[in-house]
Amino acid sequence: MTTTHPSGFAPAASPLAPTMIHTPDEAISAGITSIPSQGDDMPAYYARPKTSDGALPVIIVVQEIFGVHEHIRDICRRLALEGYLAIAPELYFREGDPNDFADIPTLLRGLVAKVPDSQVLADLDHVASWASRNGGDAHRLMITGFCWGGRITWLYAAHNPQLKAAVAWYGKLVGDTSLNSPKHPVDIATDLNAPVLGLYGGQDTSIPQESVETMRQALRAANAKAEIVVYPDAGHAFNADYRSGYHEASAKDGWQRMLEWFAQYGGKKG
Repeated sequence: MTTTHPSGFAPAASPLAPTMIHTPDEAISAGITSIPSQGDDMPAYYARPKTSDGALPVIIVVQEIFGVHEHIRDICRRLALEGYLAIAPELYFREGDPNDFADIPTLLRGLVAKVPDSQVLADLDHVASWASRNGGDAHRLMITGFCWGGRITWLYAAHNPQLKAAVAWYGKLVGDTSLNSPKHPVDIATDLNAPVLGLYGGQDTSIPQESVETMRQALRAANAKAEIVVYPDAGHAFNADYRSGYHEASAKDGWQRMLEWFAQYGGKKG
């Protein structure tokens, strides 16, 4: 898991910014668990309220390229404070450890590209199943993801018919296909099972606005229940408070929009 590095972050995520947020965990229960998936034991981080009046709404949190590091764990803690059971599975665990890669290009080539979408989607199904057996409400299943996880969030919204809502943060929308990544979000716009909110940065050089508009057109053509919000002054990873590209105003607005989206489509808490 990506918990082995002293900083709580994979080396490729460096340098760390002083804006990093740490959410206190006094009111929640959080920790590491193991989820049976496809014959393996998949590590995952979870966070939930310490007390609840029944089964909790579930949000699967899908990692960035850096794995389930401290920022993703903090996202889970923030969601737990909002009344959710949040689970972030280590989706690279079979292929390797993000801590073994010193920079982003080698991490992408040496690890991320080796992880098949089909394997990831099946693992997420097992996360949903685990949640339903561990205090989560299977009828209130949601997902959110960031960067690499944002793309996966779109794909999972077309994969699982039980999903109620999804929020994708700056996930790639178009691209070349491969055996491991045969489709991108633009290819599955007609297949969405749940309402999807996409949150993107207008200054994101890795996701050009042309690709965002292409996705919007595909969603309109499919008459899909989806919305894409673009923050004009934000770049890529604008919610990543541990990185220099963090854009506080956009991140706070996106977080509130996410909570409202989940409340509207995912089912009431409590």
